[in-house]
Amino acid sequence: MSITIQNISKSFGDTQALKNVSFNVKKNELFGLIGSDGAGKTTLFRILTTLLIADEGTATVAQYDVLANYKDIRNHVGYMPGKFSLYMDLTIQENLEFFATIFGTTVEANYDLIKDIYEQIAPFKNRKAGDLSGGMKQKLALSCALIHKPKVLFLDEPTTGVDAVSRQEFWQMLKKLQKKGITILVSTPYMDEAELCDRIALIDKGEILDIDTPMNITNKFNRKIYNVNAKETYKLITDLKNYPNSYSVFPFGEFIHYIDNNDNFNKEELITYLQEKGNENIEISQTKPTIEDVFMDLMQ
Repeated sequence: MSITIQNISKSFGDTQALKNVSFNVKKNELFGLIGSDGAGKTTLFRILTTLLIADEGTATVAQYDVLANYKDIRNHVGYMPGKFSLYMDLTIQENLEFFATIFGTTVEANYDLIKDIYEQIAPFKNRKAGDLSGGMKQKLALSCALIHKPKVLFLDEPTTGVDAVSRQEFWQMLKKLQKKGITILVSTPYMDEAELCDRIALIDKGEILDIDTPMNITNKFNRKIYNVNAKETYKLITDLKNYPNSYSVFPFGEFIHYIDNNDNFNKEELITYLQEKGNENIEISQTKPTIEDVFMDLMQ
């Protein structure tokens, strides 16, 4: 295993950020830690990268203990924090050379590892990091995290605040890095990105809700989900929540995802109820569950 986590707990005052978290990440795996803000993702990353000490539990990264071998871990991992943390007044080239020097290597020595990423920002290599767009900052931060050829790469919400095209490009880069033998642990609040991981752990309020492949997680979901649409969305949500047989209701893109308490769902009965409440242009159709549906259900 590249990462082992056993019963990790961490509190900040009266707030418990992590509660007995345990899971393993296999070598060369692209593993996703999926959860909303405040779920405990960053706290766990900081413990695994030796920036925080857990209150309880043990963990190893690249077979090194996070307490006993913290110096070894720092030499063998790459860490890209959620907030851009490179030097704003240094250029792209200067930032990259600086981080290579810290790890006792050179840009040329490991250029093959960052080549595909760096070539996209190389035309702007003399531009200061503070003047870069979100997508370019992302690529520079990833290049700096990789420049010493780490065994394990930690990416904490790397696509937050980045446009859709840059997000897609970033995940394509991760797949290429995985093929080069790097284990990747990535955290994200975006449920669509969960589908791109080999396995995922769903985390909420410091607790792991489920761990499995994205497909297995959705296949295990045994409730029927319906797309519901009407002329006035807010009114529709309110009326669905007040429906006597309602189990869960939440917005999902252009639709409302609705789950009924009864196994024998009566579509016409719900339509009649909504019409009586004054809803117009009502559409109801069954849909397949997504990671977000499972996550919302487990949170309840």
